[in-house]
Amino acid sequence: MAQQRSVTLSDVATVAGVSLGTASKALNGEKRVSDETRARVMDTARRLGFRPNGLARSFARGESGTVAVLTQMADATWSSPVLVGAAAHLGAQGKAVLLLDSAFDRRSIQENADDLHARRVDGVIVIGVGPHHVLPSVSADFDVPVAYAYTATTSAADAIFTPDERQIGVLAGEHLVEIGRRRVAHIGADDRPALTRRDGLAAALEAAGLPVVATLQEGGTWYEPWGRVAAEQLIASGVKFDAIFCGNDHIARGAESALRSHGCRIPDDVALVGVDNWEGVVVRQGGRHLTSINPELMGVGAMAASRVEQRSVEAGVHLQPCHLVLGETTGF
Repeated sequence: MAQQRSVTLSDVATVAGVSLGTASKALNGEKRVSDETRARVMDTARRLGFRPNGLARSFARGESGTVAVLTQMADATWSSPVLVGAAAHLGAQGKAVLLLDSAFDRRSIQENADDLHARRVDGVIVIGVGPHHVLPSVSADFDVPVAYAYTATTSAADAIFTPDERQIGVLAGEHLVEIGRRRVAHIGADDRPALTRRDGLAAALEAAGLPVVATLQEGGTWYEPWGRVAAEQLIASGVKFDAIFCGNDHIARGAESALRSHGCRIPDDVALVGVDNWEGVVVRQGGRHLTSINPELMGVGAMAASRVEQRSVEAGVHLQPCHLVLGETTGF
């Protein structure tokens, strides 16, 4: 069977009884066409099933319809949701995504920049592996909008999109106060985002007239063994506590293991809150064990993509709101 020929703009013009130029203007929303003619052309295009060539229309506007996404590590656990969020937003806007995953050294940056200039991309999104990692700024290498998602950069003039780390701590503190906990400790990693989360926790507790009874962070990592070690140290210190806000879900898992080995009941004796929504994003299991703060990484990617797509990239740090996900470790 012969393949059916696609309907062209010339077909629409012929059936509508207008010139090719007039049909193009009508479909592109230009004002130099009467309302009657525009309606006739639009109705004809619908009846014939005409699908405009998106790429041709983009080039007519001086655009390629393509946004480049540069990733430091596309398959990293927490980079992937950012990438998905950015790609989903761009796809919904009819934009194509050109993905380049590479090391961020000067040579690879320059090679990528040269390639993307040749492809006439409309914008660039750079996705890192976390706000604790600083990438070299590449904005000067491009003459199109550049946004950075889930990373820090070496330039204060860059537009950075990242979870609201302070809000993460505030949400955890407010929830623990709401469920009646009055002696809240904190176990975090030894880096900047963790410190910001701790400050948010302290602010929420201070608003309720409460202190952070203990903080274990110096020399800490984001991994489960540190959660166990820190919880053992907390128990050995003799400080009385009825809740722990942990820097992430891995730390919380380690802390829970140590607490249970000492006969602590979770959440009866000690409530736990983590960060990352590991069970929802990675494990995707049916029930909810750990109460956690979701950093909304897909939203981070979508926000960066939206600003690039709208060409409204402004310098500074743009924060993505986060939300609380309830689980068994705080009694839900």
